Amino acid sequence: MTETPQAPLNPDDLAALREASTATITTQLFKHGLRNTFLAGLACVTSGTPRMVGEAFTLRYIPAREDVDTLDVYDDYDHPQRAAIEQVGPGQVLVMDCRGQGRAASAGNILLTRLSVRGAAGLITDGTLRDIGEIERLPLPVYAGGSSAMTNLALHHAVDLQVPIGCAGVAVYPGDVLVGDTDGVVCIPRHLVAVIAQQARDQERLETFITERVAAGAPLRGTYPADAETLRAYEESRFTSSLHD
Repeated sequence: MTETPQAPLNPDDLAALREASTATITTQLFKHGLRNTFLAGLACVTSGTPRMVGEAFTLRYIPAREDVDTLDVYDDYDHPQRAAIEQVGPGQVLVMDCRGQGRAASAGNILLTRLSVRGAAGLITDGTLRDIGEIERLPLPVYAGGSSAMTNLALHHAVDLQVPIGCAGVAVYPGDVLVGDTDGVVCIPRHLVAVIAQQARDQERLETFITERVAAGAPLRGTYPADAETLRAYEESRFTSSLHD
């Protein structure tokens, strides 16, 4: 069966998501009935990198077996792990399903360097990585569950590319959008990207106004959540601001 190509993502939506926190995005997804969208337990490995926003390119691992997963499998340049690195396109995030198994690394610095050079938007694994000291300096947003020096072949067998996976307990489908910040990573179903982007932008603007009021001494009652009076003041501030633009 031939799959219908996914429509390109709107750059304006991606820009809006780049300005929204994962906290805001998870709140908006919660309003749409989606409660399990945050990839808990992962932390950003690379410091000083930009916010991560990109569409998912998935790689699935199963447990390794000693008679199959030997070092010479990497002589095959079509090995699924290597193939994934070479197929991830600009603006995509490589998402690895490692079953939460961290005793062996899912990748290392050379592979992530190649990802970075290819223009990938980031890498996410619910397993671990090795060469962390080198990876920390890459200009690539990288999220992982920790570090391990052991080669991935000890516990991981790469089997599938671009299939639905589970990562850190969250379902991730190829083409979904991943957003990462200092809190972690959230997965947005592709069909909701446009509406979540707009709602997240609106929430960020309102909460900036609320934060300024609280910092100026306003009590939580009537301010957070905003009552009718606070919302009216917010709309007036937006109108006044627009007159000066």
